[in-house]
Amino acid sequence: MRIVVLCPHFDPDTAPTGHVISRIVVELASRGHDVHVATALPWYRDHALAPGWTGRLVRVQRTDWGSVTRVTPFPGGDRRNLPRRALGYVGFSLLVGIAGLRAGGWFRRADAVIAMSPPLTLGLTGWAAKLAHRAPLVFNIQDVFPDAAVETGAITDRRVIAVARWLERVSYRRADAVTVLSTDMADNVSAKIAPRHRPKVRVIPNFVDTAALHPSDRVTPYRRQLAIGDEPVVMYAGNVGFSQSLEMVIAAARAIPGATFVINGQGAARPQLEAAAAGLANIRFGDHQPADRLNEVLATGDIHLVPLRRGLGRVSVPSKTYSILAAGRPVVAAIDVDSEVNRIVTTTGCGVVVAPDDTQAFIEAIRAVLGTSDIGAEMGRAGRAWVESSASPASTAAAYEALFAELAT
Repeated sequence: MRIVVLCPHFDPDTAPTGHVISRIVVELASRGHDVHVATALPWYRDHALAPGWTGRLVRVQRTDWGSVTRVTPFPGGDRRNLPRRALGYVGFSLLVGIAGLRAGGWFRRADAVIAMSPPLTLGLTGWAAKLAHRAPLVFNIQDVFPDAAVETGAITDRRVIAVARWLERVSYRRADAVTVLSTDMADNVSAKIAPRHRPKVRVIPNFVDTAALHPSDRVTPYRRQLAIGDEPVVMYAGNVGFSQSLEMVIAAARAIPGATFVINGQGAARPQLEAAAAGLANIRFGDHQPADRLNEVLATGDIHLVPLRRGLGRVSVPSKTYSILAAGRPVVAAIDVDSEVNRIVTTTGCGVVVAPDDTQAFIEAIRAVLGTSDIGAEMGRAGRAWVESSASPASTAAAYEALFAELAT
């Protein structure tokens, strides 16, 4: 098959969704498919073009399996400046749309087009590529927008919300299939479209590389780098944004002085969290680490945290959850009861789930896991067993391949 992929991030960019689509492309290529990617120049980590990628608006790379065309994402320095970010997404979507038209040859027929959201604007970009390449469009939803932004209060203007809702409905209707990560996300999307369109909503979960991520010794070089001794480490590793209830991590550090708490990552909420943690001796802030150190970072934590604000569990599945389980570490999650993370954790017994934004319950759950044998070792083994059987890259790629074949007929 000839497949055109439109996405906001792609390796070596560091965004989690970039790693997801990059691995799907690799798996599809290994199955003999011709894949052409249109994406952004690497920019996720600092919200600015990565060193070595400046100076050109467009770069084209030929590969053994097809091509990668990268365009400027129009990054802005302040992630909290939503109007500026929206304009950047629109500009990027236009450029990546042009790149998508030439992917694999100008207007050359393809067998499938994949467009990834967010940004939601890639829905219409994908529709244009669908028409140009005369191919079915698969619209892949990693986070349901604008729901997450509305729930966190990042978007409050009713006119902006109305435009985003309209764009969301139009994009779903124009796609031949809409893929989401969980059944609760499927219910969310299905409720927004007419009954005749609901059969196109499919669940294809994300995955984790169980070869690269695996249980390892807790005494790591990264632990020493952060000046941590042999005490228990409770870690949050991921985007440090406003969707995560990370102020609860600060509260837990105050309440449990016998453990060291680590917030590892970067994002718009980090400065105010660092200010709130001033004077706390048992908390560390670590910067984003290269992909080849991810297993080491995860091994450093004895317990990993997945806090997500109320209402967001149905619009997003934190991909860090799969990585934590692959590393054989227990999870303490504060997330909606009807979320995919809650189902995974409670079904497998790989951790503890409490209600979102309930600080006291969150603290007590951390205490409970700290008090188990070998700090949740049995929970970690249960999580590892689940990802080995249910969340492999090959199974996800096979699901997309089957969907393409179905749509082609």
